[in-house]
Amino acid sequence: MPADYYEVLGVPRTASAEEIKRAYRRLAREHHPDANPESQDEARFKEVAQAYEVLSNPERRERYDRFGPEGVSGFAGDAQGFGGLGDLFDAFFGGGFGGAQRGTAGPPRGSDLEVVLDLDFESAVFGSQESVSVRTAVVCETCTGRGTAEGTEAVECYECGGSGQVRRVRQSILGQMVTASPCSRCGGTGEVIASPCASCRGEGRLIEQRSYRADIPAGVDNGSTLRLSGRGAVGPRGGPAGDLYVHIRVRPHERFTRDGHDLVCEVPLAFTQAALGTHLDFETLDGTENLVIPAGTQSGRVFKLRGRGVPHVNGRARGDLLARVRVETPTRLSRAEEDLVRQLAEERGETVAPADSGLFSKIRSAFK
Repeated sequence: MPADYYEVLGVPRTASAEEIKRAYRRLAREHHPDANPESQDEARFKEVAQAYEVLSNPERRERYDRFGPEGVSGFAGDAQGFGGLGDLFDAFFGGGFGGAQRGTAGPPRGSDLEVVLDLDFESAVFGSQESVSVRTAVVCETCTGRGTAEGTEAVECYECGGSGQVRRVRQSILGQMVTASPCSRCGGTGEVIASPCASCRGEGRLIEQRSYRADIPAGVDNGSTLRLSGRGAVGPRGGPAGDLYVHIRVRPHERFTRDGHDLVCEVPLAFTQAALGTHLDFETLDGTENLVIPAGTQSGRVFKLRGRGVPHVNGRARGDLLARVRVETPTRLSRAEEDLVRQLAEERGETVAPADSGLFSKIRSAFK
């Protein structure tokens, strides 16, 4: 003969819904296999769960009171309607045993923060240590992050029983459905503060301006982002800190530009140097190099200095320095310089403008 569900829970037939719930919780804790690994009374727990499943539902309870167990046959089922013993216990007590925990109470993590760092070109190439300043939430020194007044402690939230979550069980066409949401009373921490700290008003943190050191690796580029773990805002009531994201903005250089891992610059040359060749003291980011310009160098020719470019981030290789020649034509010549150039043109059989400056001026004005 099926057991009487009221007797199973140890409550009278006139028991209220709250009395039934309290009785079920007490018996579930007592007989749950996960809570009592040495107990072999799994059948007893299923019987308790089945009784509660029927009596906690007003419609089923009415059918049970009128028709007995046959009136709810096919409705009550067993604890598997909750997805297993661990799920059923977790649904009503905000946690599980033996790894069945669905969520842990505790202070939430703080927010991630962002800051833009303007960096010199050389610092981006070779790396550096920079200071970044940000307005952030820091631990309240008065209460050391607890949020409570001196001599007091936070207490377990009675709304969620310290789980930080409120779970609700409802019936659907698919069976028992369990939904969970953060407890609105404690904000998901599982604790409430009766006497808050006067400095932070129970938050456990204050807003201040803080500076942190950022280690900039060699080779970072404009638009790179660095993450400083744990340098974001601290969470309320001692919650872990978020991260600080540093966005790099590189200032332009007066001579060099960047093309991937290569550095590019222009080298101005007089036409005599380009024609006859020369040696130049060429200033790179690493120091002075001897740049050999062979005779007959044309404008636009590129000379490559290997290994004088940008380092690969987290690597040993470096790009190259590309020096592009720009041959400059003089705009003003003295009489002696002009004579020499004309002699060169005559020697090479090249046609040039006549020496008559008046005629040359007329020709030049015609093209203006």
